[in-house]
Amino acid sequence: MELNTTMSAGEQVKTKQAVDMFNKTLAVNGRTASQELGKDDFLKLLLTQLSHQDPTAPMDNTQFIAQMAQFSTLEQMTNMSSGVNQLANLLNSSDAAATIGKTVEIDTGSDVSVTGTVEAVTRGSQPQVQVNGMLYDVNSIKTIYAN
Repeated sequence: MELNTTMSAGEQVKTKQAVDMFNKTLAVNGRTASQELGKDDFLKLLLTQLSHQDPTAPMDNTQFIAQMAQFSTLEQMTNMSSGVNQLANLLNSSDAAATIGKTVEIDTGSDVSVTGTVEAVTRGSQPQVQVNGMLYDVNSIKTIYAN
């Protein structure tokens, strides 16, 4: 018995229609096209592959395990990236907090720089320092003087 794995013209049209309908549902749900695949996309592809596999020749166990390992790796990398971003935000906030009470010189982007004592700081991904009643990005600090 020989198994024909090529798609007929009718099957190709059905597959194209199914893909187009799926893509339209993504746009309707507020999802935009992207050049990157996320873990949800990977899981959908895997489930689609499993549900449309040939029952006379199911997917090899090693292929399935390899794909699950890839999914697990993708999820772990996503979680690690999120953790690194949180750590970077914490470090930026910590650097800003260390300047409280110190005299700083701030580059305002023009020819004039501002010098004063840091009165307060804000936290988050873009921490700011309050000098002379004004908020400045912590990255605009040019010099920190010991008091």
